[in-house]
Amino acid sequence: MSEMIKNRYMIVSRLGEGGMADVYLAMDTLLNREVAIKVLRGELSTDAISLLRFKREANAASTLNHPNIVEIYDVGEEAGKHFIVMEVVRGKTLKQLISQRGAMEKEEALAIMKQLIAAISEAHRKNIIHRDIKPQNVLVKDDGTVKITDFGIALAQDAMQLTQTDAVMGSVHYLAPECARGEAASNQSDVYSLGIVLYELLRGEVPFSGEAPVQIAIKHMREEIPSIREFNPTLPQSLENIILKATAKNKSLRYQSAKDMADDLSTCLIAARAKEAKIVLIDEDMDSSTIVINQVSSAEPPVESKSALATISAALGISAIVILLAFAILTMFDQGPIEGRYTNVPDLSGLTYTEAKAVLEEKGLALSSNVQYRLTEDIPSGKIVTYTPAFGTQVEKGTAVTITISEGIYFVVDNYTGKTLEEARAMLAGTRITIRSENEQSTTVTPGTIIRQELLLAGDKLDPRRTYEIKLVVASYVEWVVPTTIIGMGINEASRMIEELGLKVTLSKLSTEGLTEEQLAEIEYDVVISVSPQVGSLYIQYENSSIILYYY
Repeated sequence: MSEMIKNRYMIVSRLGEGGMADVYLAMDTLLNREVAIKVLRGELSTDAISLLRFKREANAASTLNHPNIVEIYDVGEEAGKHFIVMEVVRGKTLKQLISQRGAMEKEEALAIMKQLIAAISEAHRKNIIHRDIKPQNVLVKDDGTVKITDFGIALAQDAMQLTQTDAVMGSVHYLAPECARGEAASNQSDVYSLGIVLYELLRGEVPFSGEAPVQIAIKHMREEIPSIREFNPTLPQSLENIILKATAKNKSLRYQSAKDMADDLSTCLIAARAKEAKIVLIDEDMDSSTIVINQVSSAEPPVESKSALATISAALGISAIVILLAFAILTMFDQGPIEGRYTNVPDLSGLTYTEAKAVLEEKGLALSSNVQYRLTEDIPSGKIVTYTPAFGTQVEKGTAVTITISEGIYFVVDNYTGKTLEEARAMLAGTRITIRSENEQSTTVTPGTIIRQELLLAGDKLDPRRTYEIKLVVASYVEWVVPTTIIGMGINEASRMIEELGLKVTLSKLSTEGLTEEQLAEIEYDVVISVSPQVGSLYIQYENSSIILYYY
C-alpha cells in the first residue's frame, strides 16, 4: 500500500501481523502524533464475513471510552483497503510479560486484573461482550497501565452472529465451556476468561493444555481447574475462591457480572478474609451426559457419551468431528500416536522466514500467518527469535507454528551521570536521540559535569529507528547576589545563611586598635559591618573563593 493513507497518515514501520490484518506505526500529519493503523489484508477485503468482523471491531471499540481500552481515532477505506486508526501503546503484551517473568506476585496480578476487569465492565455496560479475552490482547504500558484491544469478534448482545462457528471463536485456552459447546456467549463467558487470565498470572501458565484445540476444549468442559494453591501455598484461599467462582463450569454459578468479580478482588487480601474456607460450588443442573463423559473407559461408549460427543462436535463444526472422534478412540484404547500422523517441531532458531517455511513444510507443518516482530538484544533483523510450539514438541502434521522475527537490535541507553556534556554527545553520536541540556547550580558536583539524566534512563531499550529526547542536567557554579540586608545581621546568623546556600564564608574580625573612646562606644559587636564582595555584587562560588564577613 502507499506510504500515505488518506493524505494524512504517513506509514513509518510495520509493528506486526495478526490473523486478519497488518498493523503499522504511522504519523498523523494533521495532529502531529504517532498512531497505530490496522489494515485488513487485501485478500480478506472481498470476504463478507472477514470484512464484517473487521468493521465490528471498529464499531465496538469506537463506542467505548475508557482508560483501559485502546482508543480508536479513525476508521476508513482507501483503494479497497479498510483500516482502523488507534492509539499507540508503548509496552508489551501481557502474554510477553508472563513468558518473560513467569508467575507474578499476587499484588501485581491483582493490579493488572483490576484494570482489565474495569475495561470489560465498561464494555458490558455498553452491552458489548468481548469474547476473546486473553493475555495476547492485553497491552501493558511501561508505566503499568493496562489496555485491552482486539474487539474483532466482540458481539453486541442485540446483534446477529456472523456464523454458527462464531460461538466457538476466540482462543481455546480461555474459552468458556458453554462457548465450546456451541452456546451463545454472555457476560459470564467473559468472566470465565478473566478467571483463566488470573490463574495464568499467578501460575505463569494456563490451566489446561493439549496437542489439539479440541482436547483443550474438552478439558474446559469436564475437568476441574487445577488448584492454584497447590502450586503456591502462600496464596490466600480467598484468592483461589475467586478463580474457582469465575471459572465454574455452570455459568449460573459464576459471578453474574465483571463488577462482582472486581468487588471480590478488592477485598480478597484483607485480614478479615485470611481464614476463608474453600468454596464448594454444587452444580444441581449437571446432566448425566457430562458425568458419563468423565467415566468413559471402554471401547464402546455409552449412549449418553455419544450424545455428548455429538453435541460438542456439532458446536465445533463439521470439520472438527473427525478430530474429536479420533481423539476419543485414541483415549479409550490408550493407543500411541498413529504412525506418520505426528512429527516433532524442528529447530527454527536463527532462521529467516523463508528458511523456516521450507523446514516446516519438509516436516509436514505449516507456518502461521500470525507473525510477530520485535527488537532483540543480539539477534539480527530478519532472524527468528522465538516460536511456538517449542523445538522438539510432538504435534500433529499440519499444525501451524507461530514465529517471532527480530526487527533488529535495540539501542540500550547508557548512564551519562558524571560525564561531561561533550562526552555524552560523542556517545550518542549516530543515534536518533536529541539532547536537551539544562544547568543546575551545585556545590558538590564539578561544574560542567552531568548531575543526572531524565526522560531516558540507563538501561532503557529503544527502537533505533525512532526519535527520542534525553534531558541531561549539568552542574554549574553557584551564583549569589549579595543582599543589602546582610549588613547589621548577627555574624553567626549571616554565616549560617551563606553556608546553607552552599557558599563558602570567611570571618574577619576587625581590630579596635587606634579607635577613640567615642568610636568604641558606638561599635556593635558580633554583627556584620561590611562584606566582600560588596552588597549588590554578583558572587560566583569558585573552588578557592569565599565571601568575607567583617565584624568587631
